[in-house]
Amino acid sequence: MTFTTRPTLRGTFGMVSSTHWLASQSAMGVLERGGNAFDAAVAAGFVLHVVEPHLNGPAGEVPAILATATDSTPRVLCGQGPAPAAATVAHFRSLGLDLVPGAGPLAAVVPGAVDAWLLLLRDHGTRTLAEVLEPAIGYAAAGHPLVGAAGQTVARVRSLFTDHWPTSARLWLRHGRPPAPGEMVTNPAYADTLRRLVDAGRAAGTDREAQIEAARHAWREGFVAEAIDAFSRLPFRDSSGHAHAGLVTGDDLARWSATWEEPVTLDWHGHTVAKTGFWGQGPVLLQTLSMLDALDDPAVYDPSSVGGIHAQAEALKLAFADREAWYGDTDVPGVALLSAGYARSRAALVGDRADTSLRPGSPAGEPPRLPSHLHADVRRGAVPQDPSTGEPTVRADGVTRGDTCHVDVVDRWGNIISATPSGGWLQSSPAVPELGFPLGSRLQMCWLEEGLASTLRPGRRPRTTLSPTLVLRDGEPVLACGTPGGDQQDQWQLLFLLRHLAGGQELQEAIDAPTWHTTSLPASFYPREVEPGVLVLEDRFAADVLSGLRARGHTVRLSDPWSLGRMCAVTRDPRTGILSAAANPRGAQGYATGR
Repeated sequence: MTFTTRPTLRGTFGMVSSTHWLASQSAMGVLERGGNAFDAAVAAGFVLHVVEPHLNGPAGEVPAILATATDSTPRVLCGQGPAPAAATVAHFRSLGLDLVPGAGPLAAVVPGAVDAWLLLLRDHGTRTLAEVLEPAIGYAAAGHPLVGAAGQTVARVRSLFTDHWPTSARLWLRHGRPPAPGEMVTNPAYADTLRRLVDAGRAAGTDREAQIEAARHAWREGFVAEAIDAFSRLPFRDSSGHAHAGLVTGDDLARWSATWEEPVTLDWHGHTVAKTGFWGQGPVLLQTLSMLDALDDPAVYDPSSVGGIHAQAEALKLAFADREAWYGDTDVPGVALLSAGYARSRAALVGDRADTSLRPGSPAGEPPRLPSHLHADVRRGAVPQDPSTGEPTVRADGVTRGDTCHVDVVDRWGNIISATPSGGWLQSSPAVPELGFPLGSRLQMCWLEEGLASTLRPGRRPRTTLSPTLVLRDGEPVLACGTPGGDQQDQWQLLFLLRHLAGGQELQEAIDAPTWHTTSLPASFYPREVEPGVLVLEDRFAADVLSGLRARGHTVRLSDPWSLGRMCAVTRDPRTGILSAAANPRGAQGYATGR
């Protein structure tokens, strides 16, 4: 029997896995009271705003993929807000900027998370707005024991708060210091914001959907939009080193709403893997799986062997190079990128040695174009690191400086959802005092250079790293999974899926196994560095594996033994109705629950 840190949970009633135990149990409580998986996910999402404020917030974003008990066709919920109307390349250039700052009001897109959660509740939930918001209101008003990483994040940006962002200082430095690990913290302003949304709903009458629509109106065109509009006009210091006002207006909020979209899918080894469209990085996972198949060698599916790690890393580099050249909220040659012929041509570039170049392909016969910034010296250390710049994934030693959340839910009826909320981190922008949260900074993923797939354009979505996954077998959803981690999200999910779907490992076993990722790709976050040839591995890998990778030309960097990835996963067996769940033990924060 293989040792695991926790059991893979099994039952028939409902399963939840998320990056914080309070969110998981809050979602489970909704299931216990008769709600479905979508009610539970919404409850978890709002709790995550409160208990993981350094990892997501109400003015952030959330993409999700779901299937319902009555329709197994996967659907994408897009809660990624676009660039505001005033966000033009010319405006940023007029400020003397070559990159969108990684933090501060100027980096904000239209907030997407709350409207998306409410759209999900309206269209697929069964509970009232008051019922699903009750746990989040309780934790914001009465308090919750803050996880240590949140207080550490506040400590890293303490001088920024005290010197430049006084509204954030009042929220997070109430006793003249950052919160201690486990200290009870409250957010009365956010509790009041949620109560006002509930009150707006109740004023619309007793119809559940009408109440939710009234709350959406209060968010997009009422008191929330008014507060954001006024606060966004104030200049604050950002990661460029200068003070700039934001660009998000009340009109931007009013013009945008969350949407339902078709996923991008790949049939792979008897399964269908569903991801968001090319406005996100999710298709990187699909391209990588296709390239591994094209290598026609079963050994390349092993994420623990020298040959497997090498092949997977090289395929990932090629897929991420295509992401940089072709992905964005624009006309993307998606069919060509995911074609078997293109996968074979790309797989032919995987050699015996680690490649350190950036090699995008020409899927539709057109030459790829990369940002000129990537031809400069943008390797780690060339630009001073700024702890306020949000998600930017994983430091060289494997420690996250800010990150994301994730939640998966499946219920006894067969409803299933994978969601990855992020953005609007407490360190991303000054807090809007009357609302209790800051704006996000996702605009940093856009380039200030014309002619690129991800060039900044008003109304376009930034090419997000957020990447939930839904897997189907014989047309029936069987697995929802995902992880925080920015550019690492689809890398860590690749290892998990290879171990679980191809290798037959149990959920918890696949999550617990040693993890790695490559940083030999253009980072999505300011200052957009690249580390050619670098592989970051947990130091639980065997010595001969590490030496074998070095012999193939990889620059091996060791991380702590339990430091990479925060995978969550739930499954449903359509034949037996058995549900399962597992969660990542790294960081001692994520938990699965169910029965």
